[in-house]
Amino acid sequence: MNTFTKLLAAASLVALTVGAAEARTLRLASGAPPVHPATSPLYESFAVFLPEETNGELTGVMIGPEVVSIGAVKDALQSSLAEVGNLLPLFVPADIPNTALTGDLAFLATTPHAMGAAMTEYVVTCDECQAEFKEMGGVFVGAGSSDVYVIITTKPVNSLADLQGLRLRSGGAPYARWAETLGAAPAQVPVSDQFEAMSQGVLDGTMASISDLISYRLVDVAKYVIDVPLGTYHTTSNFTVASNVWAELTPDQRAGFARAANRASALFTENWGYERPGQARQVALDNGLEIIPGPQDIIDATEAFRADDIASAVQVAETQLGVSDAAAKIARFQELVDKWTTIVDELDGDVEAITARVQEEIWDKVDWNTYGL
Repeated sequence: MNTFTKLLAAASLVALTVGAAEARTLRLASGAPPVHPATSPLYESFAVFLPEETNGELTGVMIGPEVVSIGAVKDALQSSLAEVGNLLPLFVPADIPNTALTGDLAFLATTPHAMGAAMTEYVVTCDECQAEFKEMGGVFVGAGSSDVYVIITTKPVNSLADLQGLRLRSGGAPYARWAETLGAAPAQVPVSDQFEAMSQGVLDGTMASISDLISYRLVDVAKYVIDVPLGTYHTTSNFTVASNVWAELTPDQRAGFARAANRASALFTENWGYERPGQARQVALDNGLEIIPGPQDIIDATEAFRADDIASAVQVAETQLGVSDAAAKIARFQELVDKWTTIVDELDGDVEAITARVQEEIWDKVDWNTYGL
């Protein structure tokens, strides 16, 4: 029984005792298929935790991806089709550039829990980020992180030479820069379309979480996993609340919402960053995929790229996103990554302890009378 199952079972027992006769039911959109960690455990656990943390005053009902896809979350929140949504800032960088700039820092990745916590603290304490969310019509209530990305391909990659011209899906600008620097050919393809693109030969592979072998059934089309560490996908806004809905909640309800979101986000990162990758590796082996250790020349080139890419991230933030004082903001994010890496290491990866520490360090310091308003 994994961490999510155990905690969800315990939470369900509590939730059954909560009187919800006067509950307000919020429409929740994960934007992801049922097998994706954004749905289970992220949104499914949140739906259990929400009434528990708000004394039954708030509950949630799920809206499936056939109604609100991951790319349509912003529009769904603005139209009131959804009231809470899993918004990916890299899908709307023009709206929230000071948040989106963290997407160019994927290669800073240390451990998934550290990246999710650093992202959360960065946005909560960033005045420009908060202003941008308000202008867009949403409220940020936490982030999470994937595992460290790898390369999943239909062709073997045993050296830097094998990477030349390889057509790879890119999950964002830093991955595209890495691919171009090392001689591959990146393509901006939605995550939901990578299976079809690989099966049709449009792509030779993808730079992605190994759990996509399960979440997007890449196990049915891929032949190889190349263990080159490519950083995490941590630029998320797991629970983005429509501003008009947030304004109607009481301060106590907002605080309870954040506690529920924090618990769910920790389970999400534990699942996406740790549990699911282990399961996916076993699925890969069971289905005859070959797992190739990262070739040393690619590892060396990746390390060189990692050292040089901060300057590129600053330039992108300033010239493409229009962010002022980008170097200082990126340095601040780096400080938070270091801070939370130390904390997660001290807590030895204990999910409940990490959840409590994020609550204490970030959410307990928020003024719920004013946050997001």
